[in-house]
Amino acid sequence: MLSQLRRLLIQFFRKTRIIGNEPLNKASLIVIIAIDIFILINVFTGLDDISRWYISPYQAYPCHSEWKNYRSQTQPDKDYRIIASFLNNNLRSTNQTSFHQQYQKPATEHLGTVSQICLNYADYKDKVRNPENIQIQQNIDSQQKQISQLEKLNRDIRTQYDSTLLEKIAGQPRDRSINLVEAAKAKQELDQNNTNISQLKEQISNLKKQLITQEESVNFIALLNNQGQFNTIDRQYKKASFWYPSIQLGFQALFLLPLIAIGLAIHNFAQQKGYGLIALISWHLLVIFFVPLIIKIFEFLQIGIIFKFISDVITTLLGQLLFLVSYVYILVIPLVGFGIIKLFQKIIFNTKLQAANRIQQSRCLKCAKKIRTSDSYCPHCGYYQYVECQNCHQFTHKHLSYCSHCGHEQNEV
Repeated sequence: MLSQLRRLLIQFFRKTRIIGNEPLNKASLIVIIAIDIFILINVFTGLDDISRWYISPYQAYPCHSEWKNYRSQTQPDKDYRIIASFLNNNLRSTNQTSFHQQYQKPATEHLGTVSQICLNYADYKDKVRNPENIQIQQNIDSQQKQISQLEKLNRDIRTQYDSTLLEKIAGQPRDRSINLVEAAKAKQELDQNNTNISQLKEQISNLKKQLITQEESVNFIALLNNQGQFNTIDRQYKKASFWYPSIQLGFQALFLLPLIAIGLAIHNFAQQKGYGLIALISWHLLVIFFVPLIIKIFEFLQIGIIFKFISDVITTLLGQLLFLVSYVYILVIPLVGFGIIKLFQKIIFNTKLQAANRIQQSRCLKCAKKIRTSDSYCPHCGYYQYVECQNCHQFTHKHLSYCSHCGHEQNEV
């Protein structure tokens, strides 16, 4: 395997810097590298764009995170909190589109559909977000601001009162004091402010009750507490999240495979015709197209179906020892790499297939330029075309499986 890998690497680096058996000069090499970088950036940009072509789980189930967050809360006022969250957003936002339109919009920009349960969820939110409830929330916010102002005033009064006590202890004359608050006046103002704060809090409590007891709010909260609906949306969201990396890889492959096929066809054609520069550029393009594909495949192995399957198996057999997944990948990834190399050796860069095609077209086995059938050495690169048969000792073409004279199988060394 090491000899095959070494030969593959030699062939790879030779193809990246040779035109018609002549090495690239420095200026041409810089141009080639610049072209490679430009194309590589655009390939990754295209991959990123096409990976988002299909609707994501978050876009297909936009209500899931909010719904799940509500169900995980334990605060007694969580009903009010979730309603106030989107009423407050409405007050801060100039975008007056309905929640239904916001949830539906990704389906018009991506492949896939939005969950009907989430669209129904959005309809309930739209009903809650009516002018009356918005006004109630504005009143609550206004009174909350008043409470904050009164509490700040109380803190200032207490600070000044404490300073007055310190001046009194130090013997500071009253007419020279920097504080305007006397003890009796401070207590009176504090009591009045505390009374106002209590009244405002009671009003806020009544407004919150009024908000969550509105018919549309009651219906929305009933939906939030519907166990069956939530279980359905949670199950669908998890399923979509499970398959999403695989769908992304499929679209990325759909983007790369035509480019690889076209690049390979041009490269083979250029080699057959002896177009050195086209063969070089098409070879670089092939490398650029293959590199992102291999990277995406390995990313998929880390987060896709295979990773999930291995994690589930290890969790089932060995509990929570998920660190063993790393050991599995340390063993699996080299095997995958070995399989890719064998694929290249047997199909894509198969020396025997390449030699057979070149012999049929009277081309050099090494540089693929046109030669006469009687030429033992290539006049372009000097490569010797024949090898002695191990059986009949006649000269037959290199890299072919059988001798052209006796038909004996040739075992290449």
